[in-house]
Amino acid sequence: MSTKTWVIKLGGAVLNTENAAKALFDVLSTEQNNQFVIVHGGGSLVDTWLKQAGFASAKHQGLRISPSEQMPYIVGALAGCANKQLVAQAINAGHKPVGLSLYEAGVSASQKLKALGQVGKCTSNDDSIVNDLLNLGRLPIVSSIGFDEQGNWYNVNADEAAAAIASNLNAELIFMTDVEAVLDANKQPLHQLDTKHIDTLIDEGVILGGMEVKVKTSLHAAQHLRRGVYISSWQKPENLTALLQGEHVGTKITP
Repeated sequence: MSTKTWVIKLGGAVLNTENAAKALFDVLSTEQNNQFVIVHGGGSLVDTWLKQAGFASAKHQGLRISPSEQMPYIVGALAGCANKQLVAQAINAGHKPVGLSLYEAGVSASQKLKALGQVGKCTSNDDSIVNDLLNLGRLPIVSSIGFDEQGNWYNVNADEAAAAIASNLNAELIFMTDVEAVLDANKQPLHQLDTKHIDTLIDEGVILGGMEVKVKTSLHAAQHLRRGVYISSWQKPENLTALLQGEHVGTKITP
């Protein structure tokens, strides 16, 4: 059986739930025929740190505005604390993790919009060490902190970061989020979504805020990867097992 590479994006809420990440890493331990790269955010941890430091958090179109003076806290929370919490749980589950930023994972960042401050958008820099690490049997755990060619640091949306890494690796992509699936107007799970359906649901205000960013990013990734991208819940590790075995759980986003 040929080895498949999967990029799994974990939402920051995983870190707030005891042993949630370990349960997912335990699932990965049983998958001998697959290789994995973990990409993570950590929004709630960032919120806590900024609040403790006396900063107000503001968002614009679902993305956190990241002024330069807040970046040491954002970088510390994401690339430091959140990353190392996941490394700790991966070690506990028997993996050999390596904590990375986007730069080492082959993704450069540049300013997205002046209004957002140090919020970055992704471009591939074709200079990734991820495949080397996978060949060594290591588990890359990548925070969504990026750098540009001048070494300026950026806060990158973790969904976009995961999509960029999956594209670099031509890998399958799963977004493990707080919900089972994308929901319709009646709060029922949608098992499959394509461009037309997504546009309609956004226009009708059914998909909005953070989920709109996630769905648009998934769609963009699906178009780029020319395959389905999955949105599922981290709260049910068995969902991850099912997805890795080719079963259909959560929402599959197709071009």
